[in-house]
Amino acid sequence: MKILIIRFSSIGDIVLTTPVVRALKMQLKEVEIHYLTKESFKGILENNPHIDKLFCIKKDIREAIEELKSEKYDHIIDLHKNIRTLRLKRLLRIPAHSFPKLNPEKWLLVNFKWNRMPDVHVVDRYFEAVSSLGVKNDHQASEFYLTENDHVDIAKEYDLMPGNYITAAIGAQFATKRMPFDKVVEVILKTDLPVILVGGPTDEALGERILSTIGNKKTVFSACGKFSLGRSASIVKQSACLLTNDTGMMHIATCFGVPIVSVWGNTVPDLGMYPYYPGRKDLFSIHEVQGLKCRPCSKIGFQECPKKHFDCMNLQNVAQISKDLNDRTGSILQK
Repeated sequence: MKILIIRFSSIGDIVLTTPVVRALKMQLKEVEIHYLTKESFKGILENNPHIDKLFCIKKDIREAIEELKSEKYDHIIDLHKNIRTLRLKRLLRIPAHSFPKLNPEKWLLVNFKWNRMPDVHVVDRYFEAVSSLGVKNDHQASEFYLTENDHVDIAKEYDLMPGNYITAAIGAQFATKRMPFDKVVEVILKTDLPVILVGGPTDEALGERILSTIGNKKTVFSACGKFSLGRSASIVKQSACLLTNDTGMMHIATCFGVPIVSVWGNTVPDLGMYPYYPGRKDLFSIHEVQGLKCRPCSKIGFQECPKKHFDCMNLQNVAQISKDLNDRTGSILQK
């Protein structure tokens, strides 16, 4: 059997498809798994041993359509489910299976604050796409495979011991998902362990600003914009805990069993994208401002608060977030 899995973006969403990839490979006999995604996200999947062939496009499915046709797939597992994947399925004319995307329910939640979303993680919904093949959720973690080149020598790079620091993922694609600068600084100053900031090139200036503001008050390093996604993931993997916004690094951390303290702005966990720790709710916590009539204002985010007050982040309880981090890492200081 030859199967094509489709998920074009983005980091967190793709990471959350890996339990399905693993289950297909482990539960079906003599199956060949191919995966189609965007070129910019291939690093998430190219080292995954359960994927036999990875196809990447830059902008348009026409870049790969002829090669995909030549593969003669038995099934398509569509884990993106949009107009682009509909077009691709029509061109390939192969039996296809998808998952309940719940767009009407999301629309009602965002626009009218009517919560009709089921209490089900998106990974469980992804598995509905493979149920007809007899594949079931194994309730194991998502997967992100690192190579030897991805490994960061924490002692050499930062003069810290693995497991004796906190990572803070300060970025997010949309501003309304990011903790404000002053809140990040305040939380970091209240933590007991050293902190390494992680993020992409667009977070580099913010990382340097945080370092400059904190100065010698606290041991803080910034890895923002300095490492690949894989090497940033290596820093997270070796940390005692991750402080994060609702972003891709949050989902990568679950692949390594790293405890997570997550801070939510305009998005809400009810959308089903909270940390995937099946059977281990003790490994993550969620900090959100309850009772706001404007939240969620979007299922993804904006570059500024539509209401201009940004209460979903500005009203976050910094003391509680810091205490949560210190409680999760307190045993390290006692050693």
